[in-house]
Amino acid sequence: MKNDRFLRALQRQSVDVTPVWMMRQAGRYLPEYRETRRRAKDFMTLCQTPELACEVTLQPLARFSLDAAILFSDILTIPDAMGLGLYFSEGEGPCFERPVRTQADINKLGVPDPNDALRYVMDAVSLIRRELAGQVPLIGFSGSPWTLATYMVEGGTTKNFSKIKGLMFEQPQVMHTLLDKLAQAVTAYLNAQIAAGAQAVMIFDTWGGILSTRDYLQFSLHYMQQIVEGLSREYEGQRIPVILFTKDGNEWLEQIAATGCDALGLDWKLPISMARKRVGSQVALQGNMDPCILYASPKRIREEVATILASFGKGNGHVFNLGHGIHPNIEPEHVNAFIEAVHTLSVPYH
Repeated sequence: MKNDRFLRALQRQSVDVTPVWMMRQAGRYLPEYRETRRRAKDFMTLCQTPELACEVTLQPLARFSLDAAILFSDILTIPDAMGLGLYFSEGEGPCFERPVRTQADINKLGVPDPNDALRYVMDAVSLIRRELAGQVPLIGFSGSPWTLATYMVEGGTTKNFSKIKGLMFEQPQVMHTLLDKLAQAVTAYLNAQIAAGAQAVMIFDTWGGILSTRDYLQFSLHYMQQIVEGLSREYEGQRIPVILFTKDGNEWLEQIAATGCDALGLDWKLPISMARKRVGSQVALQGNMDPCILYASPKRIREEVATILASFGKGNGHVFNLGHGIHPNIEPEHVNAFIEAVHTLSVPYH
């Protein structure tokens, strides 16, 4: 592979500079993405057409010297394959025609065969891997069981999580049945992505941070650990690193690191020096710049990159990233300033 910094950093091996990629790097801030999205007519067509998903995945790599590509897809592909009728309404985000609210609803759900109902994702992974031609590694991903369940029970996006928390508190066993089924589905889905060519995988636990410690450990982390234990950690002689990211999960870094994952994704709320002090020798750390810094001038962006690099300090095991996905109306020139700053300013730390 021409550039394996990202994979080496995840395994805490030596690198020449700190590798960098961005969550949602193939997205609406790029004019070329908006053009492809217009051609696709709707978001799900974009996700379900391997050639278009491949085109969009590669767009940011043509502009920026990123150290990894991430599959263009959506976290809700699994619930969609379970037959819940996913659709996207303008200004409201994802919605389900058939939310899951009872044990009877859960009993109807099958664990989708990723090479059948989700074949389009595997075809996209294979195509992207071929088109990358060893330029940089490809990341596969999934939502966490808790995060997927949140959308499935609420029926879409929510501000107060009343339906899912109501189910969790009133009928915990019903909730566990759903989460166990989702953990099986995510494990099969990620293993199929690995078999199709993904060289690292990431689990996005977007809504784990809304839980108390007691509930997070039981209803979110337990199922992510189950997935980590069921993943193919080696494929065709290559180590497949696993990244876990719980947004607003700084309270539980030690417990997340103890799952056996290779790296923790961090949001921007905790200095990376503190995260490293707590778990650094156990796992790599991915993060952790506030995405809103990219609204600032290139000079200010460079200063922030310097601060985070200094906070992590010398040594291996840092993948630079934003603390959450890039916002849709960021200037691409600012992204370029960010990527270049990471590569140039990180040289003394290696």
